Amino acid sequence: MGINKTQLEHLEYILDTARAMISEKYVKGAEEHQSVLSEDYTAEQILDMAIEEAVDQMTYLLTLKQKMS
Repeated sequence: MGINKTQLEHLEYILDTARAMISEKYVKGAEEHQSVLSEDYTAEQILDMAIEEAVDQMTYLLTLKQKMS
């Protein structure tokens, strides 16, 4: 069956936008921290940083939901 043209266009938008956003954030972080994420941090440090980011994301999402209601 596959996907239709609208779905494919939506997917392309998501992939293009994600790639641009990730590239921008990665470069900014690398310049700010003067480090190589894949080499300069342990798995535990990366996990801890990811958890901190997830907490931030929940805070932003819950605040946005509150503002929208």
